[in-house]
Amino acid sequence: MSFKQFQGKLREQIVSLYKEKDRILDIIGDQRFLTPEVYEEKYGYKGIRRYIWRFRIWKGSVRFNLLLYSSLLFKRCYFGSFNGEFGNFLSYVLPFLCYLHKKGVKVHYCGLELYKPFMIDDRGGSIIETGEYIPDFYHEVEPDSNISNKLPQLQQKAIKSFNRKAKKSWLPFWNINDDFFYWFVYKNWIVKKNLMETYALNNYYGTKKENSVVIFPRKKKGSPNVGEGWDYLEIINSIKGFFDKVYVLGHPALSLDIKAFDNVEVLITNNNKLLLEKCSNSKLIINQHSGTKYLGAYTNSKVLVIYKGDLPMVGIYFNLVYNYYLRASSKIDFAFSNEEIIEYCKNIKEIVK
Repeated sequence: MSFKQFQGKLREQIVSLYKEKDRILDIIGDQRFLTPEVYEEKYGYKGIRRYIWRFRIWKGSVRFNLLLYSSLLFKRCYFGSFNGEFGNFLSYVLPFLCYLHKKGVKVHYCGLELYKPFMIDDRGGSIIETGEYIPDFYHEVEPDSNISNKLPQLQQKAIKSFNRKAKKSWLPFWNINDDFFYWFVYKNWIVKKNLMETYALNNYYGTKKENSVVIFPRKKKGSPNVGEGWDYLEIINSIKGFFDKVYVLGHPALSLDIKAFDNVEVLITNNNKLLLEKCSNSKLIINQHSGTKYLGAYTNSKVLVIYKGDLPMVGIYFNLVYNYYLRASSKIDFAFSNEEIIEYCKNIKEIVK
């Protein structure tokens, strides 16, 4: 399939999920899936710089294919370390680990201890053979993609120790701390080769079906990707009448300080087992354009992304592609005002999970 055909097919798949075609086209604009060809055009590479870029991509692609072939052949590999953002973990890392697990590959993994509750199948069994976990550092350094050189010394030491062990093993080593390989090769090939799987974590973490909603009150200031800030207390007050419970969730370092009241339960914590339980039990997850939007693909919950700003939404099409490959039936919905949020919650009252 040519580059142009691949881009056209992706766009058709994403737009087909939505009844209001004009609305989703306004949201995504003319954005394309960020393949190496798109990056080449974006950076304006010409002449010798183009040949160097293409050679690096070719070299990375050969490396990817050799790693994939040898991992499936030997049924063992090293993978890590992942020490980045939640959205990167849910869209680029966890689905590939699930794919390897379903292929019977025993993975020796290194990553954030914070995400350990996600490393299971739908019956609670581990999807990795061994795990070396990096302590939570969000109160010290804000995560950035999967960049490791900004981390505290304790975490950097753990990563270097894992890398040494992986290289000495002579097993296939998916070194995703190689920024070029991770960003420009690995995360594109897992889509193009359809190497993404998920487990229905709601089957394990769900305890009961509730008429409830989860909301993530993001503390981070607005950006072109995230949009402007919201008055989360106003949102909560306007929708709490539609639900028996409103769960306010998020990591303490990344979330606003909101107090519990009425049927609003505040669970600002780094305990992701609790997060998965509440998301699995709830009908709806409300968040800004952040990594938490992928949770619905794992917990079988509706997801409403709230956005305040100009359209198209920067980076949203790229994210919709990954969400589609996580679970094709998991559609992300959008609201652009308090009124639209209220209307959405009114309608979802009749949805039975």
